[in-house]
Amino acid sequence: MEFGYSFVPKIENKYDKEKWHGFSVPPNPSRYEDLRDSWPGDYFLTPVPTLLMDVPNGNYKVTLTLGSPDQAAITTVKEGLGHLKLYEVRTETGESLTKTFAVHIDDGQLKLAFGGIAPSVQHVEVKRMMSILTMFLASDSTVTDQPSGQFPYSGWGQMIGLFLDEGIAVANHARSGRSSKSFIAESRLNRIAKKMYKGNYLLVQFAHNDEKDNVGGTKPFTTYQDYLKRYINLAREIEAHPILVAPMHRRFFEENCSIKNTHGDYIEAMRQLAQQEKVPFVDLAALSKVYFEELGIERSKEVFLWAEPGQYKNLPEGAQDNTHFSESGAIEIARLVAKGILEARVEPLSSHILKDMESPLIR
Repeated sequence: MEFGYSFVPKIENKYDKEKWHGFSVPPNPSRYEDLRDSWPGDYFLTPVPTLLMDVPNGNYKVTLTLGSPDQAAITTVKEGLGHLKLYEVRTETGESLTKTFAVHIDDGQLKLAFGGIAPSVQHVEVKRMMSILTMFLASDSTVTDQPSGQFPYSGWGQMIGLFLDEGIAVANHARSGRSSKSFIAESRLNRIAKKMYKGNYLLVQFAHNDEKDNVGGTKPFTTYQDYLKRYINLAREIEAHPILVAPMHRRFFEENCSIKNTHGDYIEAMRQLAQQEKVPFVDLAALSKVYFEELGIERSKEVFLWAEPGQYKNLPEGAQDNTHFSESGAIEIARLVAKGILEARVEPLSSHILKDMESPLIR
């Protein structure tokens, strides 16, 4: 069934259930990841109202007309749980620019927020499209949709859509603290199986929590590989495409300023399994090692969540986190994932990666 909207977004039009759309502001940002109740307007340093649209679940093509007749504009667009779709798109006075992207909806409501230095959106068109494929993500806190109350903490799963065309949407099922084992034990893979269909993609990145000596822990060349096979087999049963993504490195340097491998044998175990099972392997470990070493010890802090006390409202005590990312850092990790997909020649997924990816924010 096709379903669509086409309207001019006016901030003074408050959300009305009978009209199916309008702007609203939540009472508070959410701090609970599993509730999945964050709104995109709270994923800005200065929160903005969120445009809510009641729609059937599915994948949608969203077309925005940007620009203003009266002034130059710089517009950033976020969707759902802080998913970055457009970043600082510039338009001159009187210029109109059309941008299109895909969105995956599973809670009956499409949510958009327009921020940036001087945002301007003239028109919104939303159309449900059965032809749009879905990229499912199974992983941990480095990929997850971080809640808005934790912003600017960000997972690369929130940013990967910035590098995808309108032919593929993202369904991020990653959760903090999960390993390849605990993700399955909590029926999270089963939930994906109920939603995934032929032609979709399943990107799997685990290791950070598999390494831990607890109930979710696994061993690299035995149980870790065994659990990863279950993701591969499930995708193949549905005639979807499994892709293994090696975990990015943490920000720990050796004395010679090279990145320390804190993942032990897990990266090699995943690489060997990918070869054995003949599935695409995105070597995010190698890509992140090169990138972090190019940045060096100090500049690499910008990728991760390092903050002074009081710098961010949501982090009053500051942070010195060498595992999780800032928003700009998550953008750069997502850029590496996109690059890795191209390098691995994952077809036809590679055809959905934007070829005109802009220069890195952190370099």
